[in-house]
Amino acid sequence: MDDLDKLESDLRGEIDAAQDLRALDDARIAALGKKGRVSLMMRELGQMDPEQRKQAGQALNALRQRLEDAVTARRQALEEAHLNERLATERADVSLPVRPRPQGGVHPVSQVMEEIAVIFSEMGFVVREGPDIEDDFHNFTALNFPPDHPARETHDTFFLEETDKDGNPLVLRTHTSPVQVRTMLNQKPPIRIIAQGRTYRCDSDQTHTPMFHQTEGLVIDKATNMGHLKGCLMEFISAYFERDVEVRFRPHHFPFTEPSAEMDVRYERAGDEIRIGQGEDWMEIVGCGMVHPNVIANCGLDPKEYQGFAFGFGVDRLAMLKYGMPDLRDFFAADSRWLKHYNFPALIQPNLATGLS
Repeated sequence: MDDLDKLESDLRGEIDAAQDLRALDDARIAALGKKGRVSLMMRELGQMDPEQRKQAGQALNALRQRLEDAVTARRQALEEAHLNERLATERADVSLPVRPRPQGGVHPVSQVMEEIAVIFSEMGFVVREGPDIEDDFHNFTALNFPPDHPARETHDTFFLEETDKDGNPLVLRTHTSPVQVRTMLNQKPPIRIIAQGRTYRCDSDQTHTPMFHQTEGLVIDKATNMGHLKGCLMEFISAYFERDVEVRFRPHHFPFTEPSAEMDVRYERAGDEIRIGQGEDWMEIVGCGMVHPNVIANCGLDPKEYQGFAFGFGVDRLAMLKYGMPDLRDFFAADSRWLKHYNFPALIQPNLATGLS
């Protein structure tokens, strides 16, 4: 066996002379690889007698450990030198502006629902929610829909295969009125709520989609009358459009209110723009009326003791009128360009003090 001191000196010289990581790896393989000089010497141990094998084995193992330590130390030195070189040559200009990052925003529907909730909360209303899948009683029967009403047909309503306890098919709610029913069944008057959420009907065109959003309001107590209803809605419309808006009420028919009315707002069309609150034309915007005595009775209250009013309107349509969106279907098209154009800042919440929008 060759002189180990000279062998170690030669191998350490090759390791220390390595100028990069690739050269260092070549030196490591030449010394400690399967065919390296130290490994080849380890194979000769089997030819020695036991005493010589013991001494030579200890010496070779110690040499291998020292060479591995030398390789590790040289690798750290090379990596540190490479880092220092990069730090010396690569400069960062901290005065440059940061790279733009895509930012999200609030969808117009969410924005308008917040604006509506803020306005009605100032009037003492609270927000209530309910399930999107409803049974026949809450969606139709309790609301005084007769058995042959068109809304109970498949051309108007999405029916499910599952049925309720009476064998009637469940439905995707056609309005948020079931939330009013559930509230009257579970809360004693006085009641003053708005119900917001998704609703579903078999309809699709420029101003209708199979899924849309509604806000409905309900007030139940012992003294509310039609004058309170008119004042509430007139106050809401002016607050929402952030201007004085002239309105009118016309007689109408709804199964769940009596008397019933539709509220129109004055508007004019200038090209593709609709201007609310001016002009000579009228646009229907809210359905409303005094809650039908049958509905009050169906919800476990005495219509001789309690009365109230209800109203409802489309959130998406209000958003279109206020913010100039021509097609309702774009609300649900998931077009990032449309969303980027019409979204609202996430950190600016609507409030009546600084303005809703």
